[in-house]
Amino acid sequence: MKKILSVLLASVMVLAMLAGCSSTGGNESKAPENNTPAGTEESKAPEGGDQQSDGKTITMWSMWSSGEPQANVIEEAAAAYEAKTGVKVNIEFKGRDVNKVLSASLEAKEDIDIIEDDYKRIGTVYNKFTYDLTDMAKAANYDSFSYKCLNDQSIEWAGYLNAIAEQPQVGGIFYDKDAFETAGITAEPKTWAEFLDVCQKLKDAGIAPIAQDSAYCDFAFYHQLVRHLGEEKIEELDMNGGWSGTAAEQAADEIIDLINKGYFVDGAPDEFPSSENKIGFGQAAMIVCANYVTAEVNNNTGTQVNWGLFNYPAVDGGADNASAYAGANSLAITSYSENPQEAFDFIIFLTTGEWDQKMADTAAQIPADSRNKAPAVLNGTVETLLAADKPMTWCAGISANADVKDAIKSLCVELFEGKYATGADFCAALDALYK
Repeated sequence: MKKILSVLLASVMVLAMLAGCSSTGGNESKAPENNTPAGTEESKAPEGGDQQSDGKTITMWSMWSSGEPQANVIEEAAAAYEAKTGVKVNIEFKGRDVNKVLSASLEAKEDIDIIEDDYKRIGTVYNKFTYDLTDMAKAANYDSFSYKCLNDQSIEWAGYLNAIAEQPQVGGIFYDKDAFETAGITAEPKTWAEFLDVCQKLKDAGIAPIAQDSAYCDFAFYHQLVRHLGEEKIEELDMNGGWSGTAAEQAADEIIDLINKGYFVDGAPDEFPSSENKIGFGQAAMIVCANYVTAEVNNNTGTQVNWGLFNYPAVDGGADNASAYAGANSLAITSYSENPQEAFDFIIFLTTGEWDQKMADTAAQIPADSRNKAPAVLNGTVETLLAADKPMTWCAGISANADVKDAIKSLCVELFEGKYATGADFCAALDALYK
């Protein structure tokens, strides 16, 4: 799928509780030595358009395809950057599968100055090919307008700041505020008991509480697992088995309880995007997903849902009752770039100010520059990311073991299909994968 934080919302959302979520392991690779410009003045990002370079060219490999909204904004920004600085940005749009060719291309030191991909891959897979951005970021005062949780994750993975967030993401339970109002719900639920109460009120009002597409069953169940077990324990079980007899049984029982109470919309789990679209058609109220779901539903259904977001509810005695998913598509500079300062300056040019705002508005995404404004469908997401400590990963705890990854995802779909009478039955099926 395409898309494929310890936070607590301060006002509109309840994501400010995010405490220490586990990450999925660092990487021992270090930054190449002596790869940061030494000159104090030269290390500053251009301001005012009066810094010119003598016909230099930098090359960027983009994860978008030509003609996509994001690609169009990048092209426009590149033209404006060249007009401002004299530096030409040669953009090669490689599409979503750029990760399939990047490692070999970087190893061969192909003519690439900037790479664009998922920030985790940049931090863990490509880090030995990336430039240490620490000094240039400091000179540009990057910390003052970026997201600490994403920067810290980059540093933890690579051993230094090796990526600049371009398209931040945040996850949780996205919901239709108008549906909540119709059902007489005045507060976002913070606990599992409060969440069940919200579900019942929606059902009583004739609105199915939860939409669920099969593509995201593992992501939805992962939230339940994280609340009960925490990511570190989930990763241990993912590698070795032993699910039976753990709190994973209770997590599965709670999903089964939602099914038995009729809290999922008819047809769930549907094939993507059938179930999430039912929110746009007024048939369902909530979905566990990342922020891009808002634009997807609005575009697919031709509606403008009045979106809200709250963190996944806390469970009694949970091991991690605060974390939420966050991630980003990011930009990095190759360690062998001959024009790293110009490359960095273009990255900052693209991810701040008017071009970042245009990217946020055009692609309906969270701005990379926290001083900018999120689109209306994403109100509160900037505040969420600013309040964050560490992000929860996207199913990393149940996707690291390649031997069982696909099978676990299939079992999660079966769980939401109601094929297991108890959580113990579900966990026994998980353990059978390791025999």
